[in-house]
Amino acid sequence: MSTYKLSKSYDFKAVEQRLYDWWEKQGFFVPVVDEKRKPYVISMPPPNITGELHLGHAMFVAMEDLMIRHQRMRGEVTLWLPGSDHAGIATQLQIEKELEVEGVRREDIGREAFVKRTWEWKRKYGGIITDQLRRLGASCDWTRERFTLDDGLSRAVREAFTRLYEKGLIYRGSYLINWSPGLRTAVSDLEVEYSEEEGKLYYFNYPIADSEEAIPVATTRPESILGDTAVAVHPEDKRFKHLVGKTCLVPMLERPIPVIADEYVDREFGTGAVKVTPGHDPADYEVGQRHDLEIVNVLNVDATMNENAGPYAGLDRYECREKLWGDMQAAGMTIKVEPYLMQVPRTQRGGEVVEPMISTQWFVRMKKLAEPALEAVRQGKIRIVPERFTKVYYNWLENIRDWCISRQLWWGHRIPAWHCSDCGEISVGREDPEACSHCGSGKIERDPDVLDTWFSSGLWPFSTLGWPDETADLAYFYPTTMMETGYDILFFWVARMIMMGLEFTGQVPFETVYLHGMIRDERGRKVSKSLGNVTDPLDVMDKYGTDALRFTLLTGSTPGNDINVDVQRIEANRNFANKIWNAGRLVLLSMESAPEAPTAEPEPTPADAWIQAGLANLVREADRLFEAHQYAEAGRQVYEFFWSEFADWYLEASKLQIEQGGDRAWLTVKIMIRVLDTCLRLLHPFTPFVTEELWGRLKAACEAHPAEFAPDGGWEKALIVARWPQAGEEEVDAEKVKAFTLAKDLVHAIRNVRSEKGVEPKRRIAAVISAGPHAAALDGQRRLLEILARLDADSLQIGEALEAPDNAVPLVVGSVEAYLPLEGLFTADEERARISTELERATQQAERLEKLLAGAFAERAPGDVVQKERARLEELRQVISKLEAQREALK
Repeated sequence: MSTYKLSKSYDFKAVEQRLYDWWEKQGFFVPVVDEKRKPYVISMPPPNITGELHLGHAMFVAMEDLMIRHQRMRGEVTLWLPGSDHAGIATQLQIEKELEVEGVRREDIGREAFVKRTWEWKRKYGGIITDQLRRLGASCDWTRERFTLDDGLSRAVREAFTRLYEKGLIYRGSYLINWSPGLRTAVSDLEVEYSEEEGKLYYFNYPIADSEEAIPVATTRPESILGDTAVAVHPEDKRFKHLVGKTCLVPMLERPIPVIADEYVDREFGTGAVKVTPGHDPADYEVGQRHDLEIVNVLNVDATMNENAGPYAGLDRYECREKLWGDMQAAGMTIKVEPYLMQVPRTQRGGEVVEPMISTQWFVRMKKLAEPALEAVRQGKIRIVPERFTKVYYNWLENIRDWCISRQLWWGHRIPAWHCSDCGEISVGREDPEACSHCGSGKIERDPDVLDTWFSSGLWPFSTLGWPDETADLAYFYPTTMMETGYDILFFWVARMIMMGLEFTGQVPFETVYLHGMIRDERGRKVSKSLGNVTDPLDVMDKYGTDALRFTLLTGSTPGNDINVDVQRIEANRNFANKIWNAGRLVLLSMESAPEAPTAEPEPTPADAWIQAGLANLVREADRLFEAHQYAEAGRQVYEFFWSEFADWYLEASKLQIEQGGDRAWLTVKIMIRVLDTCLRLLHPFTPFVTEELWGRLKAACEAHPAEFAPDGGWEKALIVARWPQAGEEEVDAEKVKAFTLAKDLVHAIRNVRSEKGVEPKRRIAAVISAGPHAAALDGQRRLLEILARLDADSLQIGEALEAPDNAVPLVVGSVEAYLPLEGLFTADEERARISTELERATQQAERLEKLLAGAFAERAPGDVVQKERARLEELRQVISKLEAQREALK
């Protein structure tokens, strides 16, 4: 294939893997340290090793890659540090499913064999997700890839735990926690999701001991009755005031419990009296603490009833519910059962119903860690984008509760604590002890629990750079620059990283937090398998290419807002990739017509001036929008410029200019190359593959051409490391820009009329253009008007003040009037209707501007902006006047 010829369509399947391998082999992803310069650093949110690529991954990879590629092109030292998370619960579930198929449980093979098997699984499957991230074009430094259970991070986790324990910020105790019966582990408050579900409200009588009286109460969980240790009423409720201090009997067990008064009771809910179960309800736990109530646990770890449930011991919690309620009915204790819409707590990972239970766990005291994290944001050391999430961050940290960090799992960072069977004390240390640090006994046993996955993730920005060692990477790349992630883990991860970073390094872990929204389907629904609306990114990339998916996600999202993903939009953006390719194809073909060198550089045409002015404005706007983190709008503006201005207008105009040959052809091709080169640079962070491939072809063609069409500073080795476009201080020939804009608008108006009247596309028509002071400018673009508006050269008249011919369609474009003699193709009534529609539109615009200029805008806005609006209003008034005259002439 010739240097100047490209295939007719862009073949992404032949390009993407080849280019990615080349980028990585060339070392473009690895930063070159320059101690004199501050680097730009992103720590990748580590995906789970169990993960299958989904649109959430595609979203964060596309966004972070855009940020990194942009900064790399700006000449910054950039590090995007990748890694993966061991994902304690998710990975353990994966192995337990495999064991289940084999007919065994983890307890059957023991902890050591289970952990060994999990590592083998990780080595076999753990790299799949990172290979898929490569597929998305992630230009991260794979030479620094980390894993949350690798040796270095394991040492960091142990160091962090030990320091917090030594400061008294980690403790062990029995408290009410969220228990996952299926996973058989504690889960934190943040790992519990509440779903609105249809349940039942069970009403029954609580008998008063040695009396015929009873207190009516209601519950959504009858099985929890067996753990009740009080019945509570409001102290001012006259219905029950006389019963306070009396004794009730737990149904079927007849265990005596007191009737207490507490202002927590809502007199309007249910019966106005509530059963109190401190061992299985958070609110009841607080009541129990205030009244020093006994705490009775009636559940085993698998959610079967334990010995405290009496005759119901051994039953599943739901079996117990039915059996107990049936027994109470038989005993005449029940009142009624009502449908009840309730908030049901379910585990985020398994989806099963969580049971509040008293359990001995490890906790972190969060108040002292939260205070510096609050101040860091308040003082502006960390900026959250969008700003509205700052209030959410404050609210959570100001009301933070202690964090339950222990999990009853085998896969993860095992807690570095040893229990002494002689003195009962706990030894915690950086190294495994041989004896109790308190009494010296050798009878010590390591705590069986592992740490919450989010504990190691909280250390991610600095542990991945070598902490606790004072490494060169830690000294140069920390604190990092940007933390980009979904708003749904602002508390799970972001807040904890800030707290951990300040605690262990004395510095904020990053300067900016950018929060993207959640992925939803085209109807705005949450993506889920049950709805059948899950889109597989791999399938999308196979069909439409990676660039199409990336551009859709990046231009469809705004900070903190959810994005609706429609496959039709992805297909449309595949077409945009082809548009880029075909525009490049035309530019390269045009180079064959360009002379080796100009005899003298000609004056730019109006089209040249217009496209170069638009390009300069685009570069300025792109810089402004990138700086403001408005990446989607930046992408949309480049898209609009490339498609609607460069491809649709300038490339069409350029064909006419190249026909002239000589110096005019040389300058036109030079401008085409400059615009294409600049647009490819601006688009590269969004669509890296098609832009790199086309830019490489453009570079090769320019270097092969005798005229050597090189950009200022010459051609770089690759687009991925090419310079980001700079907005220059070039002078703009405003008159030429106006002249081409007027010609373009006129062509557009004529095309609209042709379309409305059903004029055949190939048919050339006559036109009379009365242009006043713009006549010369339009006459200089006569050939452009003829070709683009399909006007008959012999019948085209352009003058300052020409008479309107009979039976012609009148057009008004600014101060220019045009007439299209189309006798037989329209009626007077149709034309009056069209003019009336245009008149109504122009009148509405004028009224809006009049109102704007009569208000505070005229005083507060910059003078040049106000003057521009006044000029626009005057232009609209002229249009209205001419349209009224045209309509009057048709009566």
